[in-house]
Amino acid sequence: MTTGFLFDELYLWHDTGSAASWAPPGPYVQPEIHVENPETKRRLKNLLEVSGLAEHLTTIKPRPATEAEVLRFHTPEYLEKIKRLSAAGGGEAGRETPFGAGGYEIALLAAGGVIAAVDAVLDGTVDNIYALVRPPGHHAEAGEGIGFCIFGNVAIAALHARAMRGIERIATVDWDVHFGNGTQSAFYGDPGVLTISIHQETPTGRRDETGEGAGVGFNINVPLPAGSGDGVYQAVIERVVAPALRRYQPELIIIPNGLDASMYDPLGRMMVSSEAYRAMTESVMALADELCGGRLVVAHEGGYSSSYVPYCGLAIIEQLSGVRTPVVDPFLEIGETGNIRHHIYPHQEAAIAAAAEIAAVVPTG
Repeated sequence: MTTGFLFDELYLWHDTGSAASWAPPGPYVQPEIHVENPETKRRLKNLLEVSGLAEHLTTIKPRPATEAEVLRFHTPEYLEKIKRLSAAGGGEAGRETPFGAGGYEIALLAAGGVIAAVDAVLDGTVDNIYALVRPPGHHAEAGEGIGFCIFGNVAIAALHARAMRGIERIATVDWDVHFGNGTQSAFYGDPGVLTISIHQETPTGRRDETGEGAGVGFNINVPLPAGSGDGVYQAVIERVVAPALRRYQPELIIIPNGLDASMYDPLGRMMVSSEAYRAMTESVMALADELCGGRLVVAHEGGYSSSYVPYCGLAIIEQLSGVRTPVVDPFLEIGETGNIRHHIYPHQEAAIAAAAEIAAVVPTG
């Protein structure tokens, strides 16, 4: 097994400024570091190094996305807005998406990084790959940045695979704690991409949002009650994701990998452990082996606990590579909460069962 790792120091230079969590400073809002800051990614990269896992990974270099590649998803007006604001020192991409000088170029590098990751897998350079990119992308819509996301990294990479690599069916499995609205919007009427979003329930990302026109049936939302943990997430993979992927028969699987469903994340209310991320990765890898020659790309999205993100990311990359390091997640014992993480309660079972009904009728590939 050859596992790629894609990263660039410039990803850590993306400047979201100061905030109180993500609220802009004001007369009665004392500034501190923005919740979307480099530290979670830096600490994950550092843990890969000190654990020795980095030595077993194949380095893949990112490249900037071209404007033509970005424009497969985003509007010309939006691209020009980001370029203009970046050159002027930064600004707001849309909603809750601040960036500083040079943000345009770094956002291009993030989108191009996921493209490069897809190409590395399709070329056979690596069997699978983890792209540690920043800024994230799964909330960005065609004409607006949303939720810290400037360009739709995964959407742009999927459109590249369709346009330039001849891939006709792609599946995305998004387990970020927040609804992947941007990826959904990119492909809502498109049967060429099956989009699955597993997220903490909110008014958006409803189960009845299953696509439109030719894309009806090719969008699956799995809103889960707050407090869902390892048992719930693993059941969703087994009972919703696996049947949907088997019906769809993708040629490539991309995971928008948010680590903010973890039990220590400040922006989520879920109970997922590093071991659950490992198990979910193992399951999706098995599906990729079964359905598409193992072609799997994992693209980093959210995750805001600088203490815990590194252990969740390490577990995923260990599973991708088949290499176990000496690192033991120190939070598993501290965070053990009896049956809360592992048990599936009736209201959680109802949510899983409702999503499974939708997965069972995904149009076949």
